Amino acid sequence: MIGLLLNLLLAIVWAAVSGSASAHNLAFGFVLGALALFVVREPYGSRGYLLQGFAILSLMLLFLRELALSAWKVALTVLSPDMQLKPGIFAFPLTVDRDFEITLLANMITLTPGTLSVDVSDDRRTLYVHALDCSDPEAAKRDIANGFERKILEAFR
Repeated sequence: MIGLLLNLLLAIVWAAVSGSASAHNLAFGFVLGALALFVVREPYGSRGYLLQGFAILSLMLLFLRELALSAWKVALTVLSPDMQLKPGIFAFPLTVDRDFEITLLANMITLTPGTLSVDVSDDRRTLYVHALDCSDPEAAKRDIANGFERKILEAFR
């Protein structure tokens, strides 16, 4: 967030120095500011807010894809004449440890049809998840770890 504010400030400074506050000049100043911040990004200890924006967009696209796929699977399961389900609860070991990240992961799991976040352990290392079909909990754990959790770590660390 600080990077975006600094970039906007640099664009305004560019407009003031160049003597023109047109939209084109402000956009050019914004691009110059982004390049300058990219060059001196190390003192801020971040990889840049533009890259973080792309990582957040990637997380949103993954969520939409998983939402559509799981909704399709649940619809097929419900409409099949012989529902061969094995519902259950499994413990998912968390890699994320910040409150925001845990909450985001739990909400993404809950919003995906067929799964529901039930509880988080007191030490915040385990998330309990109810699955409509828990016949292979290890595969479900791998899907969460390699999907939502990995993308959350990429976007917010």
